[in-house]
Amino acid sequence: MTQKIILGDKTFEPYIYANAIQEAVSRMASQINEDYNGKKPLFICVLNGSFMFTADLMKQIQIQNEVCFVKLTSYQGVSSSGKVLELIGLPQNISGRDIIILEDIVDTGTTLEKLYSMLDPFDINSLAIATLLFKPSAYQKKYPINYYGIKIPNTFVVGFGLDYNEAGRNLTEIYKLTEKSMLNIVLFGPPGAGKGTQASRLVEEYNLFHLSTGDVFRANIKGGTELGQLAKSFIDKGQLVPDEVTISMLESEVEKNPQAQGFIFDGFPRTTVQAEALESFLSHRGASIGLMLALDVDEEELVVRLLNRAKDSGRADDADEGIIRDRIKVYNEHTAVVADYYAKEGKYVKIDGVGSIDDITSRLFEAINAVV
Repeated sequence: MTQKIILGDKTFEPYIYANAIQEAVSRMASQINEDYNGKKPLFICVLNGSFMFTADLMKQIQIQNEVCFVKLTSYQGVSSSGKVLELIGLPQNISGRDIIILEDIVDTGTTLEKLYSMLDPFDINSLAIATLLFKPSAYQKKYPINYYGIKIPNTFVVGFGLDYNEAGRNLTEIYKLTEKSMLNIVLFGPPGAGKGTQASRLVEEYNLFHLSTGDVFRANIKGGTELGQLAKSFIDKGQLVPDEVTISMLESEVEKNPQAQGFIFDGFPRTTVQAEALESFLSHRGASIGLMLALDVDEEELVVRLLNRAKDSGRADDADEGIIRDRIKVYNEHTAVVADYYAKEGKYVKIDGVGSIDDITSRLFEAINAVV
C-alpha cells in the first residue's frame, strides 16, 4: 500500500496497513476470549461495513458463540441519520443472551443509540460494543465502547469494509481522504445579525454556495417538488417540518452543485439532532463542517437594525418591537444551543457582529483563513 487511490471524485492515501489492522483484531479477540470464557455470546454484525472485520475477528474467537448479520432500514430518501424502522436479520429469541455488537467504525454514535433502543425491549443478559475503528473526538453518546481496535481522528476513511459511495469496501487496508476538503461553514446569528449580507461576501471570496433553509423551502414549495409538497403539508397544518424532510431538501441542493468548493449553511442546523444529521450526510461525501461562525450582536442593536430594515423590507415582523424581541428570545433559548455542539468539536468561532460591514467581513475572513 504505497500509492494513492481514486474512488469516484475523491483521492485517498494509505493510512492503516494490513498488519496494524490484524494486530488490532487479534488484541480484541484475545480480550473477548478472556472476558467471555465459559459463556456463549451472540455476535451481531452490523452490515454492510462490518463484514470484513467480523470475518477476521471470528477466525480468532475460541469460545463458543453464535453470529448473526443485521441491517438497519430507514425511510427511503433519508440520510443514514434518519428514522430507523427495523433490524433485518435479528434472531427471534435473544432473551438471556450476552450480546456483542460488531461495528466497523463508531463516530457520532447515532447508529449505536438506535441499536440500543431496539434491543432494550429484550431481556438480554449483557450488551457490549466492539468496533474496529473509534473516533473519540466525534463520539456524542453515553454508551461505553467496550472493545476498540484503533482510535483515529475525525477523518474520512475507506477500505476493509468501509466505503465511499459503496466503493472501496474490498480494499484490504484502510485509506484516508487526502484531497483538500470542501470548505463547509455554518453561518449563525440571531435575526438582524447580518447573515445575508456577509454570506454574499463569503460566497464571492471563497467560491462557496449559499444554502439558506428559508430560500430552499420557498423554492421547493413554489416549484411543486415532491419534497416541497410534503413540507407544505406540514406547514399548512401549523406543524414543524420534520428533520428528515429538511435534510433531504438540503441534500438535494448539495447534489445539484457538485462543482462547488464548499457550502454556507444558513438557518440550519437548529438543533443538535439536525447538526448530527448534517455531519452524517457530509461524511458520506468525504466532507464535514469546518467552522461554525456565529455573529454576536447585542439585543438592543438588533432591535434598532430590524426596525430600520422594516422601513425598506415592509415585513410586519420587522416593524413590531415585541415580535422582534420574541424572535430573538426564541433564537437564544433554542437555536443557540447548537453552538455547544460545535464548540465540543472545536469548530465554534464567535465573531463580533458590530461595526462597519467591511470590518465584520474582515473578521470572518480572518477566522476562515486560520483553518484553510
